[in-house]
Amino acid sequence: MMQRHASDIALAYGGNTIWLKPSLRAATNLEALHGGFPALLSKLHDFDTATIREIIRYAAPDRAAAQTLLNALSGASLRTVQQVTLAPAFALLTALMTPVSEKITGEAARASTGKAVAWSDLYADLYKIATGWLGWTPDTAWNATLPEILNAFDGHIDQLKAVHGSSEDQTTSAPTMSNDQRQANIDAGLDPNFDRAGLHALKAKMT
Repeated sequence: MMQRHASDIALAYGGNTIWLKPSLRAATNLEALHGGFPALLSKLHDFDTATIREIIRYAAPDRAAAQTLLNALSGASLRTVQQVTLAPAFALLTALMTPVSEKITGEAARASTGKAVAWSDLYADLYKIATGWLGWTPDTAWNATLPEILNAFDGHIDQLKAVHGSSEDQTTSAPTMSNDQRQANIDAGLDPNFDRAGLHALKAKMT
């Protein structure tokens, strides 16, 4: 039996229960399923059963249990399937589209400029952070929830500041970075000047 995460969403029918996890893998695949979240939400509102199946398959870490539940649902009425699946599916998409809103202050949101970042770009950046900055394996990164990656990244930045010192004491308008930090960014496939302030600006654009 797979370990259940605190943010997992239960979906149960006929004595079978699976857990939908708002992971980076689920976020990336579901956002791309119909070319973006608006189209995906439209499909869900229309109760497109093929979309429901894909949501379950992408978000359930236990694929065997997911298939068992889908097999059981195949013999149920459409009304029953709708009653069983819609609320968990909407809860999952809500989690995927609001991963960090509680972390963004009004001040940060007002300070952000430029065009909004596409969800696919945000998810790609989170994958780079998880595998590059944090050194997680690809499998760990794909299975992590979005807040887990962001919180771990915040902790990593705090560690770097504790070890190397913080430029925030020197200036609040133009933070500086060491050559080692710049090189670490380059090695991770990130912008050389990527820092916590930049990440919060990225988060703010998503609200």
